[in-house]
Amino acid sequence: MATDIPISTQSDAEVVPKRAKPTSRAMLIWRRLRSTPRFWVGGILLAFFVLFALFGNTINIYSPTDQDVFALNEGPSAQHWFGTNTIGQDIYAQTVVGLQKSLLIGIIAGPAASILAAIIGSAAGYFGGRVEAVIVWFINLLLVLPSFFILVLMAPLLRQLSWMAIVVFLVLFGWMIMAQVVRNQTKAIKDRDFVRAARYMGVSTPKILSRHIIPNVASILIVDATLGVVSAIIAETSLSYFNLGIQKPDVSIGTLLADGSGAAATRPWLFVFPAGVLVLMLFAISLMADALRDAIDPTSGANRD
Repeated sequence: MATDIPISTQSDAEVVPKRAKPTSRAMLIWRRLRSTPRFWVGGILLAFFVLFALFGNTINIYSPTDQDVFALNEGPSAQHWFGTNTIGQDIYAQTVVGLQKSLLIGIIAGPAASILAAIIGSAAGYFGGRVEAVIVWFINLLLVLPSFFILVLMAPLLRQLSWMAIVVFLVLFGWMIMAQVVRNQTKAIKDRDFVRAARYMGVSTPKILSRHIIPNVASILIVDATLGVVSAIIAETSLSYFNLGIQKPDVSIGTLLADGSGAAATRPWLFVFPAGVLVLMLFAISLMADALRDAIDPTSGANRD
């Protein structure tokens, strides 16, 4: 029996295979991230603490300043989940408020320092010559200055200002290393064809820096900004612990640790809960930063999961 053979209406020459859609760099990074357990563990933990800072006190009947005179120095209970301090203030409510302040300072100061490093570092690398020499001299000067002693000298002034003064201080002393990295990267990029073409077409220097230079170093800036959040929170906590940062009646994790450290052995709830929140939150951000760094640069430590 004869078999019907389908007749093609299109010649082989007309059959052109469809070209796969190119994968963007952002999509490639996201694919690497979503296959990294560290990213999900850190992301879920961080999301929990952000929600805890934003809405933790909505389920609590006590405010951070309320004083329960019938519950002085009491341990965790159904009424006061994290216990109370010597004047009956609720440690849970104070931990939530302290977490808000520490997280806010870290989220502002970390990325702000990276942005400052991007601007100054790219300008130094792009212009070169005397501009680069002056900027490098200034960076080296700030690197050798003992920032802690400067802070001690400025402490009387900072105590009269708001917490934003701490943010400004952390930004001013937190951008130099990354600026050096951006400067070196810019010097390697500025002579490439696409930058030369933009220069010959009369594109202004600020636009070349913002459109062609900084986007090419954005990956390291993103990682630096994420790690900068951790550094800023640790710095603020340390400063507040030594009474050089956030001042009472304002509250941060550092002030809570300072208040509770003296009673860590006899009334551990004053110290353990704020310290536990701080450690877990920094752990979560560090996991995310580590996963992000590996996703952007697979050669930095791949296959660790």
